[in-house]
Amino acid sequence: MEVQQTAVTSDRVFTVPNILSMARLLGVPLFLWLILVPQADGWAIILLVVSGFTDYLDGYLARRWNQITRLGQLLDPVADRLYILATLIGLLIRGIIPWWLVALLLARDILMVVVLALLKRVGVTGLPVHFIGKAATFNLLYAFPLLLLGDGSSVFADICRVFGWAFAIWGTALYWWAAVLYIEQARRILAVTRGRTP
Repeated sequence: MEVQQTAVTSDRVFTVPNILSMARLLGVPLFLWLILVPQADGWAIILLVVSGFTDYLDGYLARRWNQITRLGQLLDPVADRLYILATLIGLLIRGIIPWWLVALLLARDILMVVVLALLKRVGVTGLPVHFIGKAATFNLLYAFPLLLLGDGSSVFADICRVFGWAFAIWGTALYWWAAVLYIEQARRILAVTRGRTP
C-alpha cells in the first residue's frame, strides 16, 4: 500500500472525486459476491472495468477541479488494494490462482504497511506514487479479469488464461520492484530525519 503525497487543495468531504472513490469501495463486497456466489463472471468483470475507469476519473477530476483532499488521498489507494484483495480471495477460493501468488502479493502489502508505519513515526504520512507502482497495479487489474475469463475449456478461455498469467507475472514482479524503490525512498527519508547523510 502506498499513499500519494499530492498537495491538498480542498478540505471538503463530499466532492465528486470522493463520491466516486466511495462508490468504488461500496462495489468491493458486491464484486466478491459476484465472483463467489452466483459466479456471475461477466457482471464481475463489468464492475471491475467500471471501477478501473472511476479510479482514473476521480484522480483526473480532483486535479482538474482543485478538489484534492486528504480523504481522497486515503480512499483511492485503499479502494485499489481492496479490489485486489477481493479478487485474490475470490480467484483463490475458486481454484483459479495458486496460494503462492496470493502470498507474494499480500507479503508485499504487509511490508509496505510496516514501511509506512516507520515513516509515520517521523511525521511522514506517505510516499509519492511513481510510475512503476502504478504500472504494477494496472498489470494486476488487467490480469485478474483475464484469469477469470480463462476459467473454462474453450479456445477463448485458453487465450485469456495465457494473457492473464503474463499480466499477473509482470504485475507481481513490478509490484515487488516498486516496493524496493519505496523502501529506498523511505531509507533516505529516515536517514535525513536522523541527521545522517542518505
